[in-house]
Amino acid sequence: MHTHDPSIQRRSFLAGVAGVVGATVATHGDLLNSAGAADPPKVDGLVGIKALLAGKDPVMWVITGDSITHGALHTLGWRSYPEHFAERVRWELKRMRDVVINTGISGDTIPGVSKDLDWRVLQFKPQVVSLMFGMNDCTAGPGGRDKFRDGLAALVERIRAAGAIPLLNTPNTVYIANSARREDLPAYAQIVREYAEANQLALVDHWKHWEAAKSNQEDLLPWIEDKSIHPGVYGHREFAKEIFRVLGIYDDNSPTCKLEVP
Repeated sequence: MHTHDPSIQRRSFLAGVAGVVGATVATHGDLLNSAGAADPPKVDGLVGIKALLAGKDPVMWVITGDSITHGALHTLGWRSYPEHFAERVRWELKRMRDVVINTGISGDTIPGVSKDLDWRVLQFKPQVVSLMFGMNDCTAGPGGRDKFRDGLAALVERIRAAGAIPLLNTPNTVYIANSARREDLPAYAQIVREYAEANQLALVDHWKHWEAAKSNQEDLLPWIEDKSIHPGVYGHREFAKEIFRVLGIYDDNSPTCKLEVP
């Protein structure tokens, strides 16, 4: 004869609920750990970025910097280099699920982005973070070099700790006659270059490229919209082309790569 015992049924039901809840909490915890406590990228530097571009998974790109990256005002309505990058990657390379976010802010510096890194960069959980700084930092002169170097190192480490690959960019050269406050800029570009090389980080050395391509100051002017420090339409195109060359995605047949640059 079967005996119906409500107390046994109740205990069995509660045990079952507890098991389901426990499994759910454990699974949720694993998801939080995988999303919130990211490990440094397994493959760093230029090799790591090229591997992402060669892969099938979508990539979150964050590009940040000062007014030059912002593309504010001096582009005169033409595309900035982050916009050229998005066109090349998302359309021409058919990586349409990639996301390219530009969080450059006019007037910014390494201390500025460091204070706002969670909002401007880390909230997006990027795989790659492009940094271009030094143009405003250099106004501190020789006395600011150590602070810039230390700030850059701390910023890069925070980006790597979040699981992203840093892509460093040296700033462009400037029209010296109208940019007296930037006389120490070459030293700041060198700091970026040396730090990238010492730590085997991906580097796009725009300064070196511009210096070689436009060694004569008057020849530089078509690339500098304000005849001082801010690149215009042609300068931004050249930024993008150099990034494409370094990342191995330059193509003579690409509409973006073929854009005119005098």
